Amino acid sequence: MDIWAWLNNQLLKMQWLSDLVKLLVEDGFGLSMQSPWGASLHFFIYDVCKIFILLSVLIFSVSWLQSYFPPERTRQILGGMKGFKANLTGALLGTVTPFCSCSSIPLFIGFTSAGLPLGVTFSFLISSPLVDLASVILLASVFNWQVAIAYVVVGVVLAVIGGTIISHARMEQYVEGFVLQSKAINLPLAQLSRSDRFTYARAQVTEIVGKVWLYILLGVGIGSAIHNWVPATWIQSLLGQDHWWSVPLATLIGVPMYADIFGTLPVAEALVGKGVGIGTVLAFMMAVTALSLPSLVMLHKVVKARLLGLFVGIIVVGIMLIGWVFDTFGTLLW
Repeated sequence: MDIWAWLNNQLLKMQWLSDLVKLLVEDGFGLSMQSPWGASLHFFIYDVCKIFILLSVLIFSVSWLQSYFPPERTRQILGGMKGFKANLTGALLGTVTPFCSCSSIPLFIGFTSAGLPLGVTFSFLISSPLVDLASVILLASVFNWQVAIAYVVVGVVLAVIGGTIISHARMEQYVEGFVLQSKAINLPLAQLSRSDRFTYARAQVTEIVGKVWLYILLGVGIGSAIHNWVPATWIQSLLGQDHWWSVPLATLIGVPMYADIFGTLPVAEALVGKGVGIGTVLAFMMAVTALSLPSLVMLHKVVKARLLGLFVGIIVVGIMLIGWVFDTFGTLLW
């Protein structure tokens, strides 16, 4: 067997864990893997354990890297750039500074008060919750590397295009006045020791896992039910690739949900297993992470309705276009 395929199966997809859980289900609980109950229990235990193991390792690693990119350093990097380069850099920095979508207000105020162009700020805000290094590994563990890399690429492209459109629209007058009047505070960058970075990364693991564990359990539970109890014909009649409305419907379903990629992955995995197109699944995931209602409500506190409407419109249209394209050509990724 190719060594790369073996490492991918054992370390990323954790085939060893799947085999152990299968023994537990069959020998410990006496359930057949061919029965809905046995298959559901295997799906739930295996996915929960795999996601929590990967999540803890990845959050620690990403947080260690993130300690080199606090908001002050991000502002400094972006401060001297303009145009496409600035939007691209903002989007790329968003992938290594994974703030959740509900961090919009302090980030928006901090970046805008520091004089960063509005479009660059929005490129960062689109990319940051949508794409991060942890999501790449988790997507690869559920699907494959082609899907994971494609998700990151389209996420960055959407962030760049969204920020560029907002830049050219010249919407600065639709930012609330108190934001523009805020004084940026220039703090010296902290010189963290290795011990400080370890403590910070460990604290981030505890904090983030503490926030998302319930969403992961709910997501895996929903995914398990879809995977083993909901007939494929029902799912395909609603979200099948041959229906033009599957992508818009998946986008609309995703917006009211408040979760992150860790909670949506098990649902996405189950939907793909039922024959839903990869583009429809990606549209659902992107809508959940980039357009959650709590983050939009909070963002409305600092921008006026016209700018918020433009932001939402760009993201919705972008997500649906991405979904349709991937539903059409997604077979190339499998």
